[in-house]
Amino acid sequence: MNIAGIITEYNPFHNGHKLHLEETKRLTGAEGIICVMSGNFVQRGLPAILDKWTRARMAVLNGVDLVVELPTVFAVSSAEFFAKGAVDILTQTSVVNSLCFGSEAGDTKLIRSIAEILCDEPAIFKEILKKYLSSGNSFVKARSLSLIEYFNHYTDIKFSTEQLEKLLSSSNNILAIEYCKSMIKSKSSIKPLTVKRIGSSYNDKDLSSNLASATAIRELLYSNLDLNELYQYMPEPSVNIIIDSFASVDKFPSSNDFLSYIKYKLLTSPNSFSKLPDSGEGLDNKFLKEINSVYSIDELIMKVKSKRYTYTRLSRLLCQYFLGFEHYDTGTLRLTKPNYLRVLALNKTGAKIIKEIKKASDINIISKVPKKIEDTMLQIDINATNIYSLINPSVKFNSDYLISPFVENI
Repeated sequence: MNIAGIITEYNPFHNGHKLHLEETKRLTGAEGIICVMSGNFVQRGLPAILDKWTRARMAVLNGVDLVVELPTVFAVSSAEFFAKGAVDILTQTSVVNSLCFGSEAGDTKLIRSIAEILCDEPAIFKEILKKYLSSGNSFVKARSLSLIEYFNHYTDIKFSTEQLEKLLSSSNNILAIEYCKSMIKSKSSIKPLTVKRIGSSYNDKDLSSNLASATAIRELLYSNLDLNELYQYMPEPSVNIIIDSFASVDKFPSSNDFLSYIKYKLLTSPNSFSKLPDSGEGLDNKFLKEINSVYSIDELIMKVKSKRYTYTRLSRLLCQYFLGFEHYDTGTLRLTKPNYLRVLALNKTGAKIIKEIKKASDINIISKVPKKIEDTMLQIDINATNIYSLINPSVKFNSDYLISPFVENI
């Protein structure tokens, strides 16, 4: 069975996602699509606008065959670990032939060539990187500058600085490079393919085309405008689900729902923030200094962000803090491979994919969460849902034990 993998957040599923799905099927000729999707919290450090089961159902109703959860410890991490966790899951199924991801570059060969340099890290590249880091750049910025210099002076592949800067600063390109890095490092047999992203950019808040970004769609949802407008930007099943969801709640969850709890934690346990594996020296003091003078998470981040600590990194750190990552050895967990496949939604083809996985792999397939959990990674997932229930009234405490995977036409 020819099975293709995709890695997503679907926050929420829109026309651009539908196009990516259709192109994946066209490029791979896949008989089935397995999607690894973030759970109730996403990579930029935000709560998902809809819970993981609702978004998984949305995906299956739009043509995905099987949706499995990306464990929270990877979902709320840097692009490197986000990619690692998802690629490890797809590789461990032993049935996925290809991984198709979106990118602004639209060039698999170019993306892979950058990934190979970052995996190999030639001595000259390391020296260049050290130079830019010592100049006070964030790691992401220093790495980008190092790649530009290395490509233009030490390889046969030549780009203008403008071309490489644009490539290395685009969200989907960054993730695409990390997917390829993970496949190279794990010696995965999965073939990488990319679909060129068209329409609005990832962070674009403008609803200027029918291929609007998820960011712009979320802004519309937060503004409480007429939800019927969504039919321009999202497939009909997606809009119908959102309208039904909004009928039962008066607001969608946002990062501002974190603020009071984060303030409480910082004030009552000021040293706890520094225990996060991604926290930099002195960040806890910077947050403590500003926490009582702000009225939103965005305002807090804008007061603390710097050349070294980007907005997204700080947002992700605050989300990790909200989730209690300081109580776990998440630094070590992210270096391990998930040993379970948590099923969120499927159709008839998805059921066939699961049968194929059972024959080819010994990975633990979870459709019903066991009462006794000894896997720390899974414990964090359960905890994340329970915390999400505090800010999304449509999700009950212990929903992981109460909600079964969505099944379409089986």
